Amino acid sequence: MVTNNKETPLKAIFFDAAGTLFHLPRGVGYHYALVGHEIGLQLNSRQLDRAFTAAWNSIPARPPIDGPRQDDDKDWWRQLVNLVLDETSPTLGELDRDNFFEIAYEHFTEAGVWELYPEVLEVLEKLSPRFQLSVVSNFDGRLRMILEQLGVSKFFKQVFLSSELGADKPDPEIFRRALNVLRLQPNEVLHVGDDPQRDWKAGTAAGLSIFQLDRKKNSLRDLLSIL
Repeated sequence: MVTNNKETPLKAIFFDAAGTLFHLPRGVGYHYALVGHEIGLQLNSRQLDRAFTAAWNSIPARPPIDGPRQDDDKDWWRQLVNLVLDETSPTLGELDRDNFFEIAYEHFTEAGVWELYPEVLEVLEKLSPRFQLSVVSNFDGRLRMILEQLGVSKFFKQVFLSSELGADKPDPEIFRRALNVLRLQPNEVLHVGDDPQRDWKAGTAAGLSIFQLDRKKNSLRDLLSIL
C-alpha cells in the first residue's frame, strides 16, 4: 500500500534496513545463545528472543541532538544487551557481561548472520536507474558493512544512520535531516518500511509518501508494480 496525497513525480526512495531489506533467519535469540556458548555460557534462545523484544520495546525514545551520538551509539546497544541479560541471566558477573557484549556486537557484522529477502536484489536493480535510493535506519556504522556483505551497498546514494544524524525513528526529524542532505522536498520522496510507528507514521509526519511493507500481505515486488 502506498499513501501519498501529493501528485508530484518521485525523485528518490528511502528504505528502512532490518525487516525491509534483510532479516535474521534464525532470530536474535539464536545468535545471542551462540555467542554465549563461545564464552562458556548456557543461554536459552527462546528466553533471549522474548527478553530482547521486551527490552527493545521498553527503551524510551530519545530526543534529537545536534550532531552524531556518542561512540556510534555503542553504549545504547550495551544498555539493551544488559536489559536482556538482566532478564535471562541476572547472576552474570560484570566481566562476563562485558565479554558477551563485545563479542555479540562484532558478531552481527559477520558474513552469514543477515540474509536478504528474496526479491531485494531484483527490486533494487530495477529501481536504481530511475530513482535516487538511500537507506534511513535506526542503526550504527556496522550497517554499511552489512550492506556491503549482502551485495547491495552499490545501489544506495546515501546510508543515513540514526547514530550519525543524531535522530531516531519514530521522530520524523531523522527524515527531515536526510532530506536536507539530499536537498529534496518531502513530496519528492517515497519511504519504504515495515514498522507502523517508525516507518509509516514517522515518514508520514515528515511529509513523505509511504509504502507500507507488511510481509504477511505484500513484498517489495508490489512496490515495482505500483511505480
